[in-house]
Amino acid sequence: MRDVLDRIGDRWSMLVLLTLREGGTLRFTALKTQIGDVSQRMLAQTLRRLEQDGLVSRTAYPTVPPRVDYALTPLGSSLLVPLMGLVEWAAKHHGQLRTARAAYRASSDAVAMAG
Repeated sequence: MRDVLDRIGDRWSMLVLLTLREGGTLRFTALKTQIGDVSQRMLAQTLRRLEQDGLVSRTAYPTVPPRVDYALTPLGSSLLVPLMGLVEWAAKHHGQLRTARAAYRASSDAVAMAG
């Protein structure tokens, strides 16, 4: 079970899955643009792993330049059901988390200055 949780809990996999949920079938550059700060290398690596796990499909077209589309598989779509609960929780509690982090930083800074 750990290998599954490690995969979906990495830095980019969830964002790729959520972007494909919103955008449907997307080309590599469209995914990269919508996700933003992911490197080309990291996005390619993430897509390869998601494809390996059967969560994303990759369709290559023999055109010039080559065209490759990515889409969620039925398995990938089924994963989004529980992931959306996590996304909703994160949206609801984001402010509280930021406040707690700021309070922690302030407390740590005060201890460091006193010590």
